[in-house]
Amino acid sequence: MTYDKELIAHKLLRWERAVSGFRLPLWENIPDIGLYMDQVIVLLSQYLGLITAGGDKEDGEDGEDPAKIFSASSVNNYVRLKIMPAPVKRKYYRVHIAYLIIILTLKQAVSINIVKQMLPSEMPEEDVMELYNDYIVKHHAAALLFTNIVRECAADVLNPEKSGENLVSSFVIQEALIAGFSRVLTEKLVGLNNQNLDDVISSETPR
Repeated sequence: MTYDKELIAHKLLRWERAVSGFRLPLWENIPDIGLYMDQVIVLLSQYLGLITAGGDKEDGEDGEDPAKIFSASSVNNYVRLKIMPAPVKRKYYRVHIAYLIIILTLKQAVSINIVKQMLPSEMPEEDVMELYNDYIVKHHAAALLFTNIVRECAADVLNPEKSGENLVSSFVIQEALIAGFSRVLTEKLVGLNNQNLDDVISSETPR
């Protein structure tokens, strides 16, 4: 693959500024008036367009096409799998939108089956609010941590004095490897749910 190093450095710096300043909506700012599916899709494209694949609002675009964020069928599937509560008379309220924000941001990193194990669907609204408020804090902290990791990994790419055909390619591979390790670790941690130390140790193969 052939990359323009200056272009990649430029986009990395713009993306870093955008992600560092990005915030998921506060619980109290999520509409609780009862929205139909097409309204939910547009709303979530506004909330998540920047951090979904292809979204680049900082460049003056509107972010990703709302239809690509998710579909009515995918939401129906989340309800069927009991990852989120069902709509009320086809309308989605704050609690539903909060669930969707969590599901769609987690689903960028892990499978929907892993999301299901991580996210209980049947909770009182107060518990959902507490979960969501904690989640948006963790989301922003993770964004800041990740931008620092990217800057460190991209040091040669961002250095105008460094040159070489493989600098960007090596950086892209490194980012893919980091994503892979993060996904594997998450799946292993989720797999330890409801297990105890003694059972896990006894099942481990001696080295």
